[in-house]
Amino acid sequence: MSFKKDLVLLLKPYYWVNILMSISYIAAKRAPFICNYLWTYLFQQEDQCELDGRETEILFFLLIVVMIRTRKTGSVTMINYLTSSFMYTKIANLGLWFYNDIRLGMIYFVFFILVALLLPEPTYTGPENVLYFRTENGLEEELEKDKRVTWLVTFYTVWNPACVNFAPIFSELSNEYALSNLKFGKLDIGRFPKIGEKYHVSDSSFSRQLPTVILFRQGKEVARRPYADSKGKLVKFFFSADNVKAAFDLNNLYKECKDNPIKAIKSVAEKKKD
Repeated sequence: MSFKKDLVLLLKPYYWVNILMSISYIAAKRAPFICNYLWTYLFQQEDQCELDGRETEILFFLLIVVMIRTRKTGSVTMINYLTSSFMYTKIANLGLWFYNDIRLGMIYFVFFILVALLLPEPTYTGPENVLYFRTENGLEEELEKDKRVTWLVTFYTVWNPACVNFAPIFSELSNEYALSNLKFGKLDIGRFPKIGEKYHVSDSSFSRQLPTVILFRQGKEVARRPYADSKGKLVKFFFSADNVKAAFDLNNLYKECKDNPIKAIKSVAEKKKD
């Protein structure tokens, strides 16, 4: 099902345009018609349809970087891998075009800027049941308001690729599992770094804690992912829907909350009537 969703998403201009830009240089080099037109016909240059040693080195280096970075961001689907790699592949292509011919590099650079401005990455538009904490004390107020409510909260930043990849997954989970006593929330620690410090979630650009999902029961933290082991080392966690369900036992948690709904507290007047 996830693969089918990915295929549908690939039809959106953001994805296929970025894919074309990511493979533009090697496609131009290896496709005889394009190569002959660009270099032989337009620029009167011969023997340009083969990759030289430097170009091959750049492409191999790019492959290694993409593999490392996509693993670090916890990419688990085809779309996640693509979105995590687009920036690196386009920058590499920019360098390759400039390396070959400054005029072609400038043309690619103009497309690079236009795509960034006119084709932002599509955001999740499906149903969700998430409360976004817009104030510094928003989370604390909700935790104290009614301790019978169980909260699953994502601590994130808007610029982190792993957080962006996880956003639609968390939204879909909220739509599937949210109840009056099982709620889902999100807090941007980029806006509220003090809250991040309080819950020991770093918002550094080198942080491996983004996103962090914490389960609160009775107003207290009972579980989080990723978490640190007994030696203080962070245990890596891949934020797929199935992994989140298993880590926080969402199916049993949902059943428990559904079987024990919050009963309205009677007022003094109602108690006297009874």
